[in-house]
Amino acid sequence: MSKQVIEKIDKFLIEERDRKDLRLRSGLWSPSSFGRCYRYQYWNRLNEPKTNPIGAEILRIFRVGNLIHDFFQGILKNEYQCEVMIKTEDTLGYADMLSKDEVVDIKSVRSYQFKLMKDKKKKYDFSIDKICEILQVTWYGLNIDKEKGRLIFVNKDSLDVIEYEFKIKDFEIKLKEELQILNNFWSIKKLPPALPRCYSMKECQYCGYQNKCETLTKSQ
Repeated sequence: MSKQVIEKIDKFLIEERDRKDLRLRSGLWSPSSFGRCYRYQYWNRLNEPKTNPIGAEILRIFRVGNLIHDFFQGILKNEYQCEVMIKTEDTLGYADMLSKDEVVDIKSVRSYQFKLMKDKKKKYDFSIDKICEILQVTWYGLNIDKEKGRLIFVNKDSLDVIEYEFKIKDFEIKLKEELQILNNFWSIKKLPPALPRCYSMKECQYCGYQNKCETLTKSQ
């Protein structure tokens, strides 16, 4: 791909990112952020301006994920309701796909991570390593009375798939603990501690508030 073409792609993606960043969020918790750093979730709900916007390279990766997401939904749309808005007093999200008794979410992953998931010898523990995604689906399931959750992990290079199914009730307590902690901080208007919990504890390096958070932490 020529430099000229990649520059046009990056320019498009960055302009799109900037337009999205200018939009005011709902002012509610986002289920897709459950399990992440409490401070990140607090600032995200507060519409705090980001100090570390996502760079072009990562935006390209995200766009590939979006294309895969749309591709799978397009194939399965006759079997499921797609992009269903679910809202409560303090949380707003969109479920990828719903059936009569199930919530399904599509997650694209890189080949290396996909290989780890498939490695039977290492016994990949989805209930721990993918708890953020599980909490997201659990929230949907609890608020629209679904019994089961299913995560579809798609290899970005091959479109190979791994599916992880679970019972919503098995993660209900963990989700309620998450919301209780977040709402306690929100109700007293107190900034939570910085506590990376996702992405193998490497969450900080992907955070839109990294500089702001590090500066605040050093001053305390």
